Parts: sequence; C-alpha cells; structure tokens
Amino acid sequence: MFEDFRRLKVLIVGDVMLDAYVWGSVHRISPEAPVPILNVKKRESRLGGAANVALNVQSLGATPVLCAVIGEDASGEAFTQLLEKHQIGTEGIVRSQSRPTTVKERIIGGGQQMLRIDAEHNQVLSAPEQEMLQKAIQPLLPQTDVIIFQDYDKGVLNESLIQWVQQQADQYNIPTTVDPKRRNFLHYRHATLFKPNLKELKEGLLQETIALHQEEYELQPTIREASTVLRQRLQHKVTLITLSEKGVFVDDTQESIFIPAHIREISDVSGAGDTVISIAALCLALQLPSPLMASLANLGGGIVCEYTGVVPIDAVRLLEEATEHLAL
Repeated sequence: MFEDFRRLKVLIVGDVMLDAYVWGSVHRISPEAPVPILNVKKRESRLGGAANVALNVQSLGATPVLCAVIGEDASGEAFTQLLEKHQIGTEGIVRSQSRPTTVKERIIGGGQQMLRIDAEHNQVLSAPEQEMLQKAIQPLLPQTDVIIFQDYDKGVLNESLIQWVQQQADQYNIPTTVDPKRRNFLHYRHATLFKPNLKELKEGLLQETIALHQEEYELQPTIREASTVLRQRLQHKVTLITLSEKGVFVDDTQESIFIPAHIREISDVSGAGDTVISIAALCLALQLPSPLMASLANLGGGIVCEYTGVVPIDAVRLLEEATEHLAL
C-alpha cells in the first residue's frame, strides 16, 4: 500500500499560508504591562494550510500539485521559495496584487504557544483571480489521481470554483475529498469523501449538540443520524468525521463504524486535520476499504499531535504503527 502511494499525483486546491514561529524563553514579566517577555532564540517559517497538506502527501511518497492564490508580497516570495526548497512545483500557484499572502505567526515560549498573530485577507476571489486559478488548474487535471479541497475559509474556495472543479473531476473520473469550513460547508455537493471535524459538523448542520451514541443523550441526534442528514444534503459517498481524542467515525453507506484514538502525549493538535485528509485521499485513490482508510488516517492524525507546531506525517513511523496496530 505504501509503495502504491508513490505512483499517485494529488491535486490540492485551497487556502495556503505561511506558518511563522518565534521560539524563545520567558523569565520575567514586562514592567510596561502585565505580559510575559519572550527572549527570542529562533525564528522559522513553514508551509501551512493547504501547503501543509502538500507536505503530508509528499512525505507519504505521492506527488502533490498545489493550486492556490498568494500575494505579490514578501511573504508570497518566501512562500514560493519554501515550495522550491521542498521540491513542490509552482505551476498551480497564482499571484495577485490585491490579496496579501496569509501569515499565521505563533509565539512559543518554553514549548508552549503564548500568542498567535494572523495577517490575512478572507474575501472571496475576484472574477479575474478565479479565472487565472482555473486556467492554472485545467492542464493539471488529466494527470491527477485524486483532488483535495483544503478549505481554511480564507476566500480561495467559493461555491462557483468548487462546482467548476467538481465538474472537471467528474469529467475526468477523479475522486474528490473535502476538508471543509463553515462558509462553504454545503457547497461541496457530489464529492467522493467529506471530512469535517465534530465542531464543523455541528456548525454546518446548525446542530448545537450531536451525541456520539444514542445512549448519551436520548433526545439529541447521533453522529450516525447527522451523517445521514449530511449525505442527503451533499450527495457524497463517504463521510469521515474526526472526533479529536475520541477517534474518528466513518460511514460509506455499506457500514458505519467508530475507530477509537490511540493514547498519546499530545503536544499540539495544529495540522492534524491536514494529515488525516492527506492519508484519506491517497487511500481513496487506491480504492482501499473505508475502515482501513479511516484507521490509517486516525493513526496519522494522532502521531502529528505529539509534535509542537504544524508538521507533516513521518511515513516511516506511520508504517511502523500501522504494522503494529492495524490488521493489514
């Protein structure tokens, strides 16, 4: 299975960003205000958002093709340099003079995140920007094995673009996977796999509470019931719901099962969803059974939570844990 990942090409459409980190230590409080003073030891920039999905796909052995819009700014230049450093192509990247490159800067003291500073623009793409992006995507489709919609609600994905990409995918018989956010939640009709987390599911279906099992809250809808409602609205094939420390739930109409999380020392949950959708997309492209796909994605999502900051999955460790824990 891991060897088969190497022959796959994955088209990733969505919001990209720079994940910037300021690492340091805190030993005193500022005399100017009741805030800690960080003594900076190191600064670092990493590929984030949909670009972190590309790193996960690459780490698993497949070839990522990233399609997104960034700014004509210094952060955009730094972003393309990081793509080149990681040997990820830029043929799907569009640069715009009217949008800044999204930057999320995390201030970390003593291994703990103290503050995050976001510089972003989340308005939807203009018509010329969307047209440029579609022109960049079009020639990449014939060689694509699976498409990932990676939505961080920063405006690159909108109903019109989503429908256009899905139509193209249907034409080329390419499976599509979705990691949604609230604004476009119900726009991803006819996708192959839809992967919300529990919070996104509640927001997307306007359900304040959803019980994992019927016996928990007799009058509240269960995950299985919510999954049925979701399929009725979106007409997708497979639902994969991440449940944080409780694991994942997968429903492909043939069967629906809960897969518990493995006990771990959690350091940072940032980027876990990126890992889950990356693994799920590759398994989907290989037409693997849904329980196996969900189990492997569940393992990968847990592994990256043991590291501080947004990091891609270590394929060697994933294979080791899969061999140990899964009946492959």
